[in-house]
Amino acid sequence: MSYEVRVEDVEYIRHGGTGYLATIYRPQGAGPFPMMVELHGGAWCRSDRHGDKLIQETLAKTGVVVAALDWRQPPTAPYPASFQDIHYGIRWLKSRAADFRSRADLVGSMGNSSGGHQAMLLAMRPFDARYSALPLAGVSGIDATVKCVIMTSPVIDPLGRYRYAKDLKAKGQSVMNEVLPCHDAYWQTEEAMDEGAPASALERGEKVRLPPVLYLQGTEDVAHPRPNLDRFVAAYRKAGGVVDLELFDGEGQGFIMRKAGSPASNRALDMIAEFTHKQLR
Repeated sequence: MSYEVRVEDVEYIRHGGTGYLATIYRPQGAGPFPMMVELHGGAWCRSDRHGDKLIQETLAKTGVVVAALDWRQPPTAPYPASFQDIHYGIRWLKSRAADFRSRADLVGSMGNSSGGHQAMLLAMRPFDARYSALPLAGVSGIDATVKCVIMTSPVIDPLGRYRYAKDLKAKGQSVMNEVLPCHDAYWQTEEAMDEGAPASALERGEKVRLPPVLYLQGTEDVAHPRPNLDRFVAAYRKAGGVVDLELFDGEGQGFIMRKAGSPASNRALDMIAEFTHKQLR
């Protein structure tokens, strides 16, 4: 079944004189619909909430409220500012779920590239005091937990990707040079990159939440190193978490959007919708 979708921009948080928007894709019907909070990529310092529009629109048409967020990025603010905004955004959306014909217990998160990393780490650490620092006025008893996470080609290991990109640069390869300033601007130190790596948190024995995960990536994705993927999946499963991993043969970075309409892109979109409806019901 395909739903008609209404799209609206709503300011969900304001810092000083700057408001940050959520684009809400609202299926038209009685509901209650599941809700997915979608986080864009851009190496933590580029792009905006429209970056994954194909995923957002396609998922909404299957009967899912999709909320695509903007947040503070460098040079405005480094880590953990974006996590504070996203944490606030999830609570804000839960508090207004009925307005969107959803429910607070039907919320998941998803993201592409660095957005996938943020979705995963925040899902693991919804009660981290650094991330929950922004109070939601007039609302109590609502947290930022999510029931599931979907990652499409995430930067799952910020330090691993940083060192990989630096190594390529040292060898005279420019393919990853543009991400290095973003890593530096957002994380500022290698210690912060490692502290914010989900696999590192698991390997340290940090007590975290382990929602079900769908992990999608192409086998030829040079921007998101395969060893980082393997490390996270092994650590998550060892800790007792469930990861549905799907590798798309011959596909590179961003194939869902860049190769829209292709069999691989369509299959990925179908898997995203199927997983969402299975977990958020």
